[in-house]
Amino acid sequence: MNFIEELTWRGLVKDCTDYDALVKRLEKPATVYCGFDPTADSLHVGHLQQIILLRRYQKAGHTPIALCGGFTGMIGDPRPTTERKLLTHEEVLHNAECIRDQLAMFLSFEGDNAAIMENNNNWLGEMTLLDYLRDYGKLFNVSYMLQKDTIRKRLDSGISYTEFSYTILQAIDWLFLLRRHNCVVQIGGSDQWGNLTTGTELIRKVMGDDCEVWGITSPLITKSDGSKFGKSEGKNIWLDPKRTNAYEFYQFWVNVDDADIIDYLKRLSLRSPEEIMALEEEMKQHPEQRAAQKALAEELTEMVHGREGVEKALKITETLFRGSIKDLTADELREGLSDAEKHEVEDGVLLIDALVGAKIAGSKRDARQLIQQGSVQVNGERTTDLEARLNRADAFDQDFSIIKKGKRNYYVFTFQK
Repeated sequence: MNFIEELTWRGLVKDCTDYDALVKRLEKPATVYCGFDPTADSLHVGHLQQIILLRRYQKAGHTPIALCGGFTGMIGDPRPTTERKLLTHEEVLHNAECIRDQLAMFLSFEGDNAAIMENNNNWLGEMTLLDYLRDYGKLFNVSYMLQKDTIRKRLDSGISYTEFSYTILQAIDWLFLLRRHNCVVQIGGSDQWGNLTTGTELIRKVMGDDCEVWGITSPLITKSDGSKFGKSEGKNIWLDPKRTNAYEFYQFWVNVDDADIIDYLKRLSLRSPEEIMALEEEMKQHPEQRAAQKALAEELTEMVHGREGVEKALKITETLFRGSIKDLTADELREGLSDAEKHEVEDGVLLIDALVGAKIAGSKRDARQLIQQGSVQVNGERTTDLEARLNRADAFDQDFSIIKKGKRNYYVFTFQK
């Protein structure tokens, strides 16, 4: 199968301005761009599909442009329901620098088709209002813009002129990249279709009908149960290692539902179709081994956290589920138990009182029974001593102690200052 056929097999093609012509054009090297607005200081896993798509294009011999929206990020692409919170110029430029470094993890900036990084603040930031209105605004009929889904869906609830203008600004980006880098393809999620076609319309009007460009979108990733993709326990899974550590990142993918994992593999893994089909067959034969989930978790964790991050995630995972926490460092425990229940106690508190206070046991009688049955471990050591205490001197880094109840229930206890 050719490049676009493989993207279609992977579920990465939804709309295209001219599918057959694009297939033919991509038989030789082309320049392709995707934009990312820095509305936060980190991208998250919801951005991975488009980032990895740029990488796919590069591996196929094309030149990818990662466009950081240092200007458009101050406006924000219209949400389906409400206006975005406006960020200051300083906040957006700071965020842009942060995500620039993250995008650089996925693309190669060396070789014949070295990736290009751009920031639209470099040209939109210099444009005057008169330039915008005379050179671009006059080319768009309001009725044409009202047909865009992102705008039409907001008409009842209201949309400001600021967000109304976003689609034209994105079109200007493409025109600029076409002129500077001969960028003839723009990719994006399916929610960007209106913006992509606005770009093709602007280029046609400015450059003429003979200038061929293509917009192609991919379906947004969703969960099979309809819930939102990209969150774990209500938290975003970020690409910034300081915001989501390697263990949390790895566990997010390991815990993907069987109904979703093959779709995610097709969309996000760089493995060949044959390798993915083999993992699918293995999952059917031995679903309990979660081979497909582990394969994707390891691949994506290495992309974001490096091989060292993978090794750390595997070590923490194996230890928490089957080993002794004494084999982990204090920092590794902080990573692995970042979502565990946390309680504060006095130095020297009786273990029984700690269990009751944290509602690990319903009463002192229940606490004594748990201890006597050997169901409680303190800092990796099973204890049956009813007089046992939690002491700062015995804690990890003299900072926190860990109680384990049963096989997998961990609780973190810090000591009052």
